[in-house]
Amino acid sequence: MKTLDDCRIAIDAIDDEMLELLNKRMKVVQKVGEIKHDTGGAIYRPEREKAIIERLQKKNKQDNGLLNNDAIEALFLELFAISRNLELPERIAYLGPEGSFTHQAAESRFGAMSSYLSLSSIDAVFKTLESKRAKFGVVPIENSRDGIVGETLDLLANSSVKIVAELYMPIHMSFATKAQDLSSIKKVYSKDKGFGQCREFLSEHGLSDVELIPVESTAKAAILASTEEDSAAICSHIAAKLYGVPIMFNDIEDEVGSSTRFIILSDFENAISGNDKTSIFVQLKDAVKAGSLVHFLQDFDDAKINLSKIESRPSKTKSGFGYWFFIDFYGHINEEYIQKVIRKHKGEITWLGSYVKGDEIEV
Repeated sequence: MKTLDDCRIAIDAIDDEMLELLNKRMKVVQKVGEIKHDTGGAIYRPEREKAIIERLQKKNKQDNGLLNNDAIEALFLELFAISRNLELPERIAYLGPEGSFTHQAAESRFGAMSSYLSLSSIDAVFKTLESKRAKFGVVPIENSRDGIVGETLDLLANSSVKIVAELYMPIHMSFATKAQDLSSIKKVYSKDKGFGQCREFLSEHGLSDVELIPVESTAKAAILASTEEDSAAICSHIAAKLYGVPIMFNDIEDEVGSSTRFIILSDFENAISGNDKTSIFVQLKDAVKAGSLVHFLQDFDDAKINLSKIESRPSKTKSGFGYWFFIDFYGHINEEYIQKVIRKHKGEITWLGSYVKGDEIEV
């Protein structure tokens, strides 16, 4: 290939081959959907998807491919999402509004083609799943700066839906505007917290004296900025994209490193992947007895079960001060060495889900 036209002809030929192969893959996917429909199998299998991506990343490295791991993951996650919609279109409920970081997390796993349902509260997401109006739900469970989301934990303890996947997402703010230059901007919309997270950016870019208008969500900020040429929004990347507001600056937060852990909820059980995490809720029978929690945790230590989180929550079923405990540990609930501990504490443990361990973000 010596000319640009030669390169374009070669790319067109490769695109034709890719399309043929993708359609070939989708025919197999269609057959998978028929089998799952007959057997009642789950369409979304996080452990299978992770295994495919890791295999392809390993192969790419061996072949000295030009794609990096993130590119392979992004390409195939979107392909998986398209495949799932071909197998059986599913609705995904998430904590809204449209353009929120939870929406961004949901779309990163279920793709742009899926059917989404924006809901105004975490409780509404749980109720929608329990009533079968959606197959999957996406809600935040903790933030690296603000800590645990108590409402999510409390609802998990009393719900029939389970955690089927987790993902960690860095929280970055964008500066979006239809203005051609900064000097034309007269007002900036965002949440109060958004302004607080981006004070240095506003000062450094001479925006300290413009009108800062707080609104109920960063998505709302993007909507308003989309209708006013002299305004801007501090919002998520997906909100700017969704409402057609060009991004002038990315990653404008003063302190980098904030991330949120999101969980995906549904009504099925994952198979053992070998790289799992399990979440449980614990109500100790002798909670007031000295050392009861220590003795409970000692059984996990004796079984060499590695805990990754323990969080206390006020008990809402007892008078006075009582506590339940939310615990994450590595391993799958159905592994025998874990089952021995679970059986020993029957009646004290509520299983919340076993799922492929997400890739945690260094902060």
